[in-house]
Amino acid sequence: MILKYRIRCVGGGEIIEDISSLSCPQGHNSLLRTEYCSRRLHLHPFRGMYRYLDWLPVTRPLLPSGGPVTFTSPDLSRELGLPCLTVSFSGYCPEIGAGLTTGSFKELEASPTMQRLAELGGAIPVIASAGNTGRAFAELSARSGKPVVIVVPEKALFRLWTTVPPEDIFLVAVKGDYSDAIAVSNTLAAVPGCVPEGGARNIARRDGMGTVMLDAAVTTGRLPDHYFQAVGSGTGGIAAWEAAMRLVGDGRYGNRLPRLHLAQNKPFTPMVSAWEERRRQIIPDNDMPDAAEAVSQVMSDVLTNRNPPYGIRGGLFDALTATDGRMYAITNAAGEDAMKLARETLGIDLDPAAAIATATLVQAVEKDIIAPDDHILLNLTGGGYERIREDFTLHPIPVSVTVAVDETREGIVRMLKEWIAHHE
Repeated sequence: MILKYRIRCVGGGEIIEDISSLSCPQGHNSLLRTEYCSRRLHLHPFRGMYRYLDWLPVTRPLLPSGGPVTFTSPDLSRELGLPCLTVSFSGYCPEIGAGLTTGSFKELEASPTMQRLAELGGAIPVIASAGNTGRAFAELSARSGKPVVIVVPEKALFRLWTTVPPEDIFLVAVKGDYSDAIAVSNTLAAVPGCVPEGGARNIARRDGMGTVMLDAAVTTGRLPDHYFQAVGSGTGGIAAWEAAMRLVGDGRYGNRLPRLHLAQNKPFTPMVSAWEERRRQIIPDNDMPDAAEAVSQVMSDVLTNRNPPYGIRGGLFDALTATDGRMYAITNAAGEDAMKLARETLGIDLDPAAAIATATLVQAVEKDIIAPDDHILLNLTGGGYERIREDFTLHPIPVSVTVAVDETREGIVRMLKEWIAHHE
């Protein structure tokens, strides 16, 4: 692994000796970034995301895996008047070869993360999730037999299921929101034998998501002019930027970075507010003055991260700056209209976040922000849930423990230690 890549601090520029690090040991408020020895992308004889193993921080696939699927839609292109529109879909639709059985691009993050942890010594990852990420890690745990700890808000439990019976999952339900789940996960990640999964700081997650850009470039033979996605933390936008920089370095796919067009769901739009004023820092009182109320009103609550990697060096502010990017605030009504448009033109039931992304593209067309002949990549980050329920038996994941926000953590820590000892 050490020969395949190295890790550099974006903020300070130094090489990080400990490749398991999630943050700069010199204290820079910065993401770490992978630098691969192979500057040209060589395709591997695997299906799905591991076709791009050269630019993933692992030596082998975790399991036979699906990946993003790049395709064109004459109906959607005609509807929007965009002849050079390309769609990337990370969900489940066998007719187009999309085989992510959780219906979410979070599988692209979970698979290399779990494989990398196995290669680095086998520590158990602790994941805080609003639902989709937790489901992805749970599915891969159930299929691979590798244990995981997942912490979610209690109201998100309905999103957690697997297509094979789950056996190695310590699931914690928190009587609170996503931010409360993160706080509980931080406590559990300190238990011996566990490690924090890392979120945006995790290079495996970002490089896994970056396979969306890689697959689109390989399929079309070029980088797009514009890239559209809905974001909660913004990590997907960062990943697209990093993958595009590697493709520019390859030299075969163009020399210009795609312009990022990223969206949040009204009324929770802190990154939109900060970017409109070109501020590196999100100011909670200005950008999300009543966060809880705003979160309760969105159609896609997975887009409501209160502490996104926005201002950190190498984070979303830098990605938007480098690509002359734009951010959009999309209403629920626009998202619902886009959901119908996708069903009519693509035949796919989209995840609400993917519908927000589609609505963003519609808005950009209506406002003449993009030219009709521009090459566009629309990243649909999930969908196909109706077909998943037809093709698979869904297994609910038993809750190991439910905790209140103000509850002491000693009991849950003790339970987790006992669970770890059983697995050891």
